[in-house]
Amino acid sequence: MQDTRAPSAVVGAEGHLIDSNILNAIFDKVIERGGAFEVLTFAIGRTNDEFSRISLKVSAPTAAGLRRLVEDLMQLGCNPAHEQDAVVRAAERDGSVPDDFYSTTNMRTHVRASGEWIEVERQRMDAVIVIDGGRASCRKLRDVRVGERVVCGLEGIRVTPEFRERDRADFAFMANEISSERRVEASVGRIAALMRETRAAGRRIVFVAGPVVVHTGGAAYFTELIRRGWVDVMLAGNALAVHDAELALFGTSLGVDLEAGTPVQGGHRHHMRAINAINRAGGLRPAVESGVLKSGVMVECVRAGVEFVLAGSIRDDGPIADTITDMVAAQDRYTEALASAGLVIVLSTMLHGIGVGNMLPAWTPVVCVDINPAVVTKLADRGSSQTIGLVTDVGLFLHQLAKRLP
Repeated sequence: MQDTRAPSAVVGAEGHLIDSNILNAIFDKVIERGGAFEVLTFAIGRTNDEFSRISLKVSAPTAAGLRRLVEDLMQLGCNPAHEQDAVVRAAERDGSVPDDFYSTTNMRTHVRASGEWIEVERQRMDAVIVIDGGRASCRKLRDVRVGERVVCGLEGIRVTPEFRERDRADFAFMANEISSERRVEASVGRIAALMRETRAAGRRIVFVAGPVVVHTGGAAYFTELIRRGWVDVMLAGNALAVHDAELALFGTSLGVDLEAGTPVQGGHRHHMRAINAINRAGGLRPAVESGVLKSGVMVECVRAGVEFVLAGSIRDDGPIADTITDMVAAQDRYTEALASAGLVIVLSTMLHGIGVGNMLPAWTPVVCVDINPAVVTKLADRGSSQTIGLVTDVGLFLHQLAKRLP
């Protein structure tokens, strides 16, 4: 029974609450936070298109606990019943905001200003909302400048989660499903169909690729996809380009002959020789234009005019001249490249995959392919709930995908 003396608030939500399992998530969150709920009204959508609607009173033992509970429920699409304008405070210094700033999710968000609801632009998680005139947008904390108007508190904010569409049964597998090896062919067929749909809608397909693409023999199939025009943007680290060049120049990856599957004498030096060859040519594009590099993923990207961004890390050998070693600059370049993404496919790179997931709105589908199930689930667990997980060898995935796309 709900304690009538406990701090309480009335919240409401609407959408495909049952189909998307959001209703259960709302109730579970209240109990998890040690609170209580009372359903005031509940109307189930009567057709495929009609939303369900719920209004409920939630309470918590303390006012602070209620605030945390309401903030958690907002991420599930619950909004306070009482509407008022968002609280806005000015930043007092560059890269710093008031303590009660609102930290964004990756879900579609609106803020209320001067009695009007404004959709927040450039939606992403772990940002703040800055209001400028009649517009609102997400801003990384480091990019906030003194005097800018930052949304604070929880009032005047609406968060809308992504709902599972009732008429999209063919893509029901997109509900954060983790597919095992035995379902590779069926899952790849659905992903290929999603790629065709993205292309037909005029949206860009972005691949986030790790060096395992080369190690598993998947580079040959990946280059086919690039030549056929299925790759609009490639985001990767130094290692992919280095081992791709190593394969092109010496036929090895990490010093292993990919044809024979055995290490070659002196092969441990091949990746360093590849870095040296590229840097001596002046970078990847000059290396391709001068004929130093004649085959491989990077060669096909250069020839096809595919945008690519290589972000460095503390592990990098070299790195090659094209690698961006300033992490802030690399993040900004990734964000720009993802701005018009309609589909993102992550190929066996946990850190780059999670980083990209943090930059995307919840309505951009993400496919994560990795032989390690923990990597596949981690991306979704970190907040990218739109992730399609496929547990399989990346080389096999790319082979199957290349067979299904003309």
